[in-house]
Amino acid sequence: MKKTGKMTGNRMFLILTIVGCSMGTLNAQPAEKTNRTLTGRQESIITISAFTAKGDLVSLKPALEKGLETGLTINEIKEVLVHLYAYCGFPRSIRGLQTFMEVVDARKANGIMDETGVEPSPVKEDRNKYERGKEILGELTGMPQTGPRTGYAAFAPVIEVFLKEHLFADIFERDVLTYAERELVTISVISAIGSAEPMLRSHLAICLNVGFTSGQLKEFVGVLQSTVGKKKAKAAGKILEELLDNRN
Repeated sequence: MKKTGKMTGNRMFLILTIVGCSMGTLNAQPAEKTNRTLTGRQESIITISAFTAKGDLVSLKPALEKGLETGLTINEIKEVLVHLYAYCGFPRSIRGLQTFMEVVDARKANGIMDETGVEPSPVKEDRNKYERGKEILGELTGMPQTGPRTGYAAFAPVIEVFLKEHLFADIFERDVLTYAERELVTISVISAIGSAEPMLRSHLAICLNVGFTSGQLKEFVGVLQSTVGKKKAKAAGKILEELLDNRN
């Protein structure tokens, strides 16, 4: 019998159902990704970084203990405290490390042996540090670092050299922490010190590029509120909302 090309009601219903389910699955995937939450480990990185940047050593002690209890190793926390010096200075970083020493020693005295974790690997790289730093910054931002210097880099070229050679080569090149974890330290410190909106905006954009979702960054702002206070958390939240609106 010759086919007429007409579709029965049952066949049409079946096809529409399959298509509807497929579209539902496709739409659900971005939603799941957006709603992914920060881990306890990530929350500890935020609080440790923010309290250290503020110089709030009283609050830092329990934050450090919680970090160890959520699975951060001693070497990972040390790396957090070393990394943040690039954004809030040696005095805050060293006081954070001294406070951490007290916490680790007190826990040992109470019979708690925390995991030391892996040691940083030696950097085996013969290329010029400036070029390595440019490459790493390009990976973080998703944009090649080409073209002439502009803005502050043109006004004071030496700071741009320090930035590429030291921050993005010497520091970001180290292992123990991932790029994403280092960015979490960075935005926590910048938010805590305040009045550095352009840098915070840039690093929030990098966070999205290295795998954090908009939902996780909104949660980051919520964690900030309990560490740096409503005013600075609100300021960070405003920058994040502007960034997300522009991307959309």
